[in-house]
Amino acid sequence: MSDFKVFVVEDDPFYGEMLKYHISMNPDYIVEKFTTGRECMNNLYKNPSVISLDYSLPDMSGLDVLKRIREQNADVPVLIVSGQDDVSTAVNLLKEGAYDYFVKDGDTKDRIWNALKNIYERRQLVHEIDVLKEEIGKKYAFSNIIKGNSDAIKGVFNMIDRAIATNITVSVYGETGTGKDLVAKSIHYNSPRARYPFVAINASAIPRELIESEMFGYEKGAFTGATTRKIGKFEEAGQGTIFLDEIGEMGLNMQAKLLRVLQEKELTRIGGHGTVKIPARIIVATHRDLAEEVKKERFRQDLYYRLLGLPITIPPLRDRGNDILLLAKFFLNDFCDENNMPHKTIHARAQEKLLNYHYPGNVRELKAVIELAAVMANSNVIDDDDITFSASQPEPTFLLDKEDTLAGYNLQIVNYYLSKYDNNITRVADKLGIGKSTIYRMKSNEK
Repeated sequence: MSDFKVFVVEDDPFYGEMLKYHISMNPDYIVEKFTTGRECMNNLYKNPSVISLDYSLPDMSGLDVLKRIREQNADVPVLIVSGQDDVSTAVNLLKEGAYDYFVKDGDTKDRIWNALKNIYERRQLVHEIDVLKEEIGKKYAFSNIIKGNSDAIKGVFNMIDRAIATNITVSVYGETGTGKDLVAKSIHYNSPRARYPFVAINASAIPRELIESEMFGYEKGAFTGATTRKIGKFEEAGQGTIFLDEIGEMGLNMQAKLLRVLQEKELTRIGGHGTVKIPARIIVATHRDLAEEVKKERFRQDLYYRLLGLPITIPPLRDRGNDILLLAKFFLNDFCDENNMPHKTIHARAQEKLLNYHYPGNVRELKAVIELAAVMANSNVIDDDDITFSASQPEPTFLLDKEDTLAGYNLQIVNYYLSKYDNNITRVADKLGIGKSTIYRMKSNEK
């Protein structure tokens, strides 16, 4: 049943019944009729969606009723219907918060019909937007897009919480494929800016000669081919968030222009003269070590400090332990659902294989590996033979090809496993069945 309730407040029995009948022709409207202001006030607890109010009532003036309605429910639209064509009265009522003012004549019922239609459609649109925002919020909740229970990823969640609480600039660091864009979206869609746009631009994907016009826009006639004005990404973001991905790939000349925009919080379109205010929040991401890029004079130091803000470092997948299996099962179930396939399980041998891989492509690579395994598996159980990695693991040399001492051979083995597991001493110690102190001692004696 519709919850769009229309109150018709009219002391003329014939006119009131006529309005009620006419409005009730729309099956989405619930119409209730009252003959006095007091009856209307006594029923406001029913939360009407709109009120059609006669200006001349036997017990109260329309203005008094309007004021009392505004006191109890400032959001409900009130349509004033009057037998007097008095401009000053109409203006006064509109100032007091009336939605519209109609003079009683042969077209009044149609004007009310159109006003109700506009209010109803606007109400539906607001509802749809609220539902969409709720869905987006759920979609980008941390637990929905960044899977994991490891201490490393919990540290990321903690930093995201801190980022949401303020408008501080955020810099996201992590290897390719770790999910830097998902962290940016989590911050935006869980912050007060969620109602505004999230606009992403990848500095490495746009030719250097075009990136300025993409970011800042241009005026008509600014250059050959500029036949119309173009709004840049910063303007498009408005009061939302601008996400500058792979900021480390930006050229020095563009870095200087970006710094100026960030400092002044305004920009000038190419070929333009006036300035445009930029209220958007800034989130940047890179797989590079920007501090090291500054030392090598490939990234401006002043821009580095301007962008540093709150740094969030996403750990590589190989350092997230059992998160690998959690993500693998999530990707597997998701892929099976999308392709109408029966759910599959991952055999212990396959799980061990997944845990022992170094994942140069991180989460993105794991997703591709699992989806391929789901296709290649001949049963509802994925075995180790179904797991295929495209990147090669560091291969050990044959130890006896070169004569060495026992200690030397042991050190070669340790170095191989350290390379395989990206210097994760805890994992190497576990794999070799030795203590971490043994590895430290062997490395300290290495010539």
